Amino acid sequence: MSQFALLGSRRFAPFFWTQALGAFNDNAFRNALLVMVAFQMGLDDHAVSLYSSLAPALFILPYFLFSATAGQLAEKYEKTRIIRFVKLFEIGAMVLAAIGFYTHHVTLLLVVLFLMGMHSTVFGPIKYAILPQALKPQELVGGNGLVEMGTQLAMLIGMIVGSSLVRIAGFGPMVASAATILIAIVGYFACRRIPLAPATAPELHFSWNPYAETARVLRLTRGNKAVFNAVLGISWFWFFGTVLITQLPNYTRIHLGGDSSVYTLVLTLFSLGTGIGSLLCERMSGRRVEVGLVPLGAFGLTLFGVDLYFARAGLAPVPGLDWLAFLRAAGSWRIALDLALIGVFAGFFVVPLFAFVQSRTPREQLSRVIAGNNIINALFICLASGFGLGLSMLGLHPSQIFLAAAVLNVVVATYIFTLVPEFLMRFITWVLVNTLYRVRVDGTQNIPEEGPALLVCNHVSFMDPLLLMANLRRPARFVMYYKIFNIPLLNFVFRTAKAIPIAGQKEDAEVLQRAYEAVDAALADGEVVCIFPEGGLTKDGEIAPFRPGVARILERRSVPVVPMALRGLWGSVWSRRDTMLHRARLPRRFRARVEFVVGEPIDAAEARTAAVESRVRDLRGDFA
Repeated sequence: MSQFALLGSRRFAPFFWTQALGAFNDNAFRNALLVMVAFQMGLDDHAVSLYSSLAPALFILPYFLFSATAGQLAEKYEKTRIIRFVKLFEIGAMVLAAIGFYTHHVTLLLVVLFLMGMHSTVFGPIKYAILPQALKPQELVGGNGLVEMGTQLAMLIGMIVGSSLVRIAGFGPMVASAATILIAIVGYFACRRIPLAPATAPELHFSWNPYAETARVLRLTRGNKAVFNAVLGISWFWFFGTVLITQLPNYTRIHLGGDSSVYTLVLTLFSLGTGIGSLLCERMSGRRVEVGLVPLGAFGLTLFGVDLYFARAGLAPVPGLDWLAFLRAAGSWRIALDLALIGVFAGFFVVPLFAFVQSRTPREQLSRVIAGNNIINALFICLASGFGLGLSMLGLHPSQIFLAAAVLNVVVATYIFTLVPEFLMRFITWVLVNTLYRVRVDGTQNIPEEGPALLVCNHVSFMDPLLLMANLRRPARFVMYYKIFNIPLLNFVFRTAKAIPIAGQKEDAEVLQRAYEAVDAALADGEVVCIFPEGGLTKDGEIAPFRPGVARILERRSVPVVPMALRGLWGSVWSRRDTMLHRARLPRRFRARVEFVVGEPIDAAEARTAAVESRVRDLRGDFA
């Protein structure tokens, strides 16, 4: 089922439109306020600069003050009820905004901006915590992609509509006010269609001390190393995006020679690119939480960020261009493509990270972890503003600031991937598997979402563990022959995936014993372990008799056994059908079609070796 089918589902669509309409209103109101202050109130340059600088600070301040409280609310209480109160709050804020627009009361409008920041702060933890409750695991990436796409487009349309309506001669501010009130009301009725999302931690002790709770939420966010570094990755996305967005007006004027229509065009290209990249994540990841896309996204951000600098490093050759004249000018399409592709790779970068946080965080902690994420995001946004301002004061032009951000992206990404090698390991696995094979997957929903399980699969080629890693929805500990485990380059992948090397009793009894101890410890910790009970690669394409490893594991720990089968790998360059001489040549089949099938779990009491072997043979069928 395509991710777009979710837009017709009640468990997703009302939430999607509630979120999109809220993002629209935030940006429509903010831009209407800034246009009115800058162009319609007759203020001097100093006052305009003061209000323009104060506005984003007031909007982001609630993220520091109230994110921790918002996280507690989303854990302790039913989420849709909170969403309804938030949307009623938004309607009230927009009514106050209408008064401020009518009276040109800037202070009141700035208060409303602070209130809208509170609105976004409270909604933030709910936005990402409600998705794992509403969606199936295989829908999580697609759902996040749709939310990111909808948010980007809603923000873009809101900015354009808000700044356009307020410019209407004579009564623009009132038209803008009426539009934002109407959108807030529509958003409220949309949220009333959201299904109930029960509290995930109703017993949570609520703390009204924002400082102590902020510290507690940040400690909770740091508790899981992989999740925390994913949060740092998301925050870096906001840093990079903030640097880009804040420099775009001056970049448009200084380097592109464009008017406001060109600014709207470049903003549209970036936003559409991000939306497209977000939607592509589901197809490219095979509907899994695939953090292997994150290094790809980081690479693209740097590549096209650097190219954007070289595409137009100097001043604009011709000033005063509208968007059509800009597109007709020499070199403009390269700039437009760079901006769009920066957006696409930003989508590849951030969507898997959000899905990763959602899938790896316990449900009863997710809202508070998202709150911690929002606090760190806000900090990085402030740092990005200071970064851009500081480089501007040093005399750097916007294109040079883009270049600095692109180069810095290499340093930050390398740091994150060093801290969490899983990202790089998944990238290597994703590239190898998707280069060599086209995999059809069936039945992965049979693997338990939580708790220990023993996965049992036939063994056809040296690529089997990588192929399974790339297609399993849960991280698995693979038990593999120690000589395969020690293959150069792939050893990094296997070590990072915490694979368990094993040897035969006659080869190395100590390695064999350590393997069984490691398997039992992993199952005791609630992990998934995958074994190939034939004891080696098939020599003729047929499944060899299973050795007693399954029974020996189950004797120590009773866990469900999930039979699996690989089809179509016999005859590939990595199977034993080819000699070492043949493996030195180019593979006969690039992008070979293979299948990965997962059967229903077998209770430990019924998982005798013969029964498990029979089930794997049935799943494999006549496909060698």
